[in-house]
Amino acid sequence: MDTVKIDKMALRMRKNILDVSLSCKRSVHMGGGLSLVEILATLYGAVLKYDLHNPYWDERDRFILSKGHGVLGYFSALHQVGFIDKDTFFSFQTNGSDLIAHPVMNLPLGIESSNGSLGHGLSLGIGIAMASRKKKTGNKTYVLLGDGECNEGSVWEAIMAAAHYKLSDLVAIVDFNRFQSDGESKTVIDSGKFLEKWQSFGWEAEEVDGHDVKQLYEALTTKKTQDLPKVIIAHTVKGKGVSFMESNNDWHHNRLTQASYNNAMDELEAL
Repeated sequence: MDTVKIDKMALRMRKNILDVSLSCKRSVHMGGGLSLVEILATLYGAVLKYDLHNPYWDERDRFILSKGHGVLGYFSALHQVGFIDKDTFFSFQTNGSDLIAHPVMNLPLGIESSNGSLGHGLSLGIGIAMASRKKKTGNKTYVLLGDGECNEGSVWEAIMAAAHYKLSDLVAIVDFNRFQSDGESKTVIDSGKFLEKWQSFGWEAEEVDGHDVKQLYEALTTKKTQDLPKVIIAHTVKGKGVSFMESNNDWHHNRLTQASYNNAMDELEAL
């Protein structure tokens, strides 16, 4: 994998997020979209199997954004690889747009699933992975969750089910940015020994720096040692890339002004 290429894609994605956030003239979920940029750049730039010209291809890998409020990172990745053109991308949150505040399934745009309420994406991924196994299509299913989302009981029911059915072609990635809507995740519900919990439920588990594309790529592509589903716990920074947004939960959902946009872009341009 060309790490320089993926890092450059991630930088373009961050700029895209700022551009469309300013353009739509509304409050948007920015912090959680910025934290998952390297994860999605690595997936769409180097890992996922897909065909831009045949979005219905049975053998394509499936990506499910379970933390739907990270949608700006998702749409920017789809824009960078060519599923979403510029005009469609900049229609975000305007009347009649296909791109709203959470993903709505639209295969021609590369969007595999709808998501609003948290805690459902992993269950959907299990169903897709089981169908793929029966159809013998050989594809993988990737589900991206948030650490705050993992407070949901439905997530842990899904974790148990995936291990029970030994869904070895299912990969969960947790964007572990330590914040959720109501504040620091540890003060809402402390997840404790998070990696060990996944392991105790029967998953192969690994921790990585969620902003290091080399670590992400190796975790996503290294052959598993067991016939089990895998989880990658990606330690990230909410609002990554913009100093005044980093670990600042005011930017979980907020509106960019021209001044804050200029400040943020100046920082990214200096990288």
